[in-house]
Amino acid sequence: MAQKGDELERETFSCSICLDLLKKPVTIPCGHSYCMECIKTHWDEEDQKGIYSCPQCRQTFIPRPVLGKNTMLAALVEQLKKTGLQAAPADHCYAGPEDVACDVCTGRKLKASKSCLVCLASYCDKHLQPHYEAAPLKKHKLVEPSKNLQENICSRHDEVMKMFCRTDQKCICYLCSVDEHKGHDTVSAAAERTERQRELEVSRLEIQQRIQDREKDVKLLQQEVEAINHSADTTVEDSEKIFTQLIHLIQKRSSDVKQQIRSQQETEVRRVKELQEKLEQKITELKRRDAELKQLSHTEDHSQFLHNYPSLSALSESTHSSSINIRPLTHFEDVTAAVSELRDKLQDILTDRWTNISLAVAAVDVLLPHPEPEAGPEPEPKSRDGFLQCSCEITLDPNTAHTRLLLSDGNRKVTLMEQHQSYSHHPDRFTGWLQVLSRESLTGRCYWEVEMRGTGCVAVAYKTISRAGNESGFGFNDKSWALYCNQTDYEFRYNSIRTSISGPRSSRVGVYLDHGAGILSFYSVSETRTLLHRVQTTFTQPLHAGLGFGLGLGLWICRIGCSAELCKVE
Repeated sequence: MAQKGDELERETFSCSICLDLLKKPVTIPCGHSYCMECIKTHWDEEDQKGIYSCPQCRQTFIPRPVLGKNTMLAALVEQLKKTGLQAAPADHCYAGPEDVACDVCTGRKLKASKSCLVCLASYCDKHLQPHYEAAPLKKHKLVEPSKNLQENICSRHDEVMKMFCRTDQKCICYLCSVDEHKGHDTVSAAAERTERQRELEVSRLEIQQRIQDREKDVKLLQQEVEAINHSADTTVEDSEKIFTQLIHLIQKRSSDVKQQIRSQQETEVRRVKELQEKLEQKITELKRRDAELKQLSHTEDHSQFLHNYPSLSALSESTHSSSINIRPLTHFEDVTAAVSELRDKLQDILTDRWTNISLAVAAVDVLLPHPEPEAGPEPEPKSRDGFLQCSCEITLDPNTAHTRLLLSDGNRKVTLMEQHQSYSHHPDRFTGWLQVLSRESLTGRCYWEVEMRGTGCVAVAYKTISRAGNESGFGFNDKSWALYCNQTDYEFRYNSIRTSISGPRSSRVGVYLDHGAGILSFYSVSETRTLLHRVQTTFTQPLHAGLGFGLGLGLWICRIGCSAELCKVE
């Protein structure tokens, strides 16, 4: 009964807002009392509405009541504090389902603040006081609240397990050490804990060292991220400036060409018009002389005719037809051709340099301090769907084609002709071997197929392959790899080394390239795909696809009309 009375008194003198004993108590018009700061804060939140209410009975007040300290209630609370009365615990002090409850509290239990390993019980702050005050209890081992205290009791002997069996690696009680664990290596739990604690500290030191190492790595990586971002931003800015300068340069050259053309146009037109005016003057003069001669011819007086004839019949210049020589009509078409050639050269340079730029961008890499094991190269495809995923569109570069090669079908087909084609001079053109390279450079994983009609070769080569001489042939240097196909068999050539190859003859050849892995494979393609030859090497430059028909004399003599076509892989 006394406990219920205490609880009732706590509720009576507690603030219903903070649940603590009243501080500077004030009583509002409805009769309820609160801490002054609590009710002020509550009403401050209601200022915008202009209506103020009691948190307990909800009675409203307009205007906001003036608060005054309730001196009688304040004195009573102070007196109660001196007698030891404390405020009722707030709800958060009571134990919930997930909390460890005090084993001594009756009714609604408070949260335990400590557990005793000797008493095997948990206590709230109030019931823990004897462990701080009573001498025998001061020796007990207090730990953070635990729900697992019963795990310290031996299920067989109902004793506290204060021993540790190293043989069985488990905690035991004293009776177990002389019973079922007799003869085992047993020590006190405290001694085992001390040894394990030392091991734990060593492990912690190792972990802390690893943490420090990883933190250093993280810092280095962060610095690397900042360096990458700075480098990329700077490069983008510099590249934009360079490309802008290049655009301005081209625009300037365009303006110069336009100005030169217009200037030359004006000069030539002026010269022609001057000559035209002179001729028109001559025509006028001749017409006048013709009229005089006509008039003379109609003179009936013979003496007068003979007198005037000498002065009128003589001409100051030849009467032959026009003396003006007009050159064949060319006008400014040669300028257009020259500009077109410049465009083609710029395009070739951009294509070539773009590959180098792309490789330079792709080469940017960060060497991680602790790299994970890298995955191996992707396996070579086995199914047609796999090859289709690697297929690429390839066209032939007219600037590299030998003059006896005719390109057609959107520069996808090449045919050997008897007559030379009217290609313009270009430094990339093959002059010895009947060959042509692709416009596109090849990196990464690529697959393409070639339909052969007659004898020829399918190859890959570096852009830097020679263009003249015997050493410029596909497979006759260390810058190209070639599969030569005739009507009956195949042979592979690299650096002038010849390798005979057996396999099913087919008019279609498939080529698979994995540039990064250094794999080059040739296939005979029909209803099935048969591997003819595989190369494993290291490619140091971007590659270009190549098609050819040999020298035309001696080696691999090809007939006129032989062709090779880059097929659309479907």
